[in-house]
Amino acid sequence: MAAITTVELILLTVVSAATPLLLAATGELVVEKSGILNLGVEGMMLVGAVSAFIAMLTTGSWALGIVAGAAAGVIMSMLFGVLTLFFLANQVASGLALTLFGIGISSLLGIPFIGLPIDKLPSLDVPVLGDIPIFGPLIFEQDFLIYFSVLMVVVVHFFLFRTRAGLVLRAVGESHDAAHSIGYSVIRIRFFAVMFGGAMAGLGGAFLSLSYTPMWVEQMTAGRGWIALALVVFATWKPGRVLIGAYLFGAVTIFQLHLQGFGVQIPGQVLSMLPYLVTILVLVLISRNASRVKLSAPACLGQIFHSNT
Repeated sequence: MAAITTVELILLTVVSAATPLLLAATGELVVEKSGILNLGVEGMMLVGAVSAFIAMLTTGSWALGIVAGAAAGVIMSMLFGVLTLFFLANQVASGLALTLFGIGISSLLGIPFIGLPIDKLPSLDVPVLGDIPIFGPLIFEQDFLIYFSVLMVVVVHFFLFRTRAGLVLRAVGESHDAAHSIGYSVIRIRFFAVMFGGAMAGLGGAFLSLSYTPMWVEQMTAGRGWIALALVVFATWKPGRVLIGAYLFGAVTIFQLHLQGFGVQIPGQVLSMLPYLVTILVLVLISRNASRVKLSAPACLGQIFHSNT
């Protein structure tokens, strides 16, 4: 029974560690499918995290906390969208600026709330099904955002590959000039895609402050926004692979924590680096097959669209 309990604990922590990555990466996938590269995921997650925490702590409502996290991400993404889509600013520079801005504004807003604990986001409790060993707690005793993250992978896949609107969004990402020439509003489509990505990043941050670590700590994302960006490339812009990749990276994160708990004679700093070293290794391995990545990536990714052309 003890062994089963340990397995359950490990699996549950892997799911929790993967969820913020899955939320943020799913949103960024849609953004990149439209041809926009937003490197500000880390900043949007941080602002979403602090906004969700403040809203929940001041109102006592989990729903308002989640909505506030998503709304904060949307507002941040709109700043990026205005800069890159209307003022034609460089997407890489604007994304990096958004991350730096998010780090600063979240630290400023969160000063009065540092270290204040809250109750964890409540989980679904199914009396009979939840008692099934291993799979019961794993499937039937999770919180709303965990279920939502998996659902959104299905929704995004269906949207991108089974709907006309998804086809149009992918067409904009592949050739914005061609899409514009047949009457589609490239700016509007990309702006809505950027807003969706911001909402998902904000929800990823909200999960961190409301469920994963139910308190506010400065820079609590700890690089997860960058891992989410890497996940999109790792998944070759396919939603199903984003799901697999998020859980793999979540497992790596938990693996290094358990190694420290078991007293493995490796410096803790090295173990803490493990998820990011794995991220770099994966990107290096993927880059060896550059032709495949190039074929999978949207052709107009990162390119500025000039509406007067």
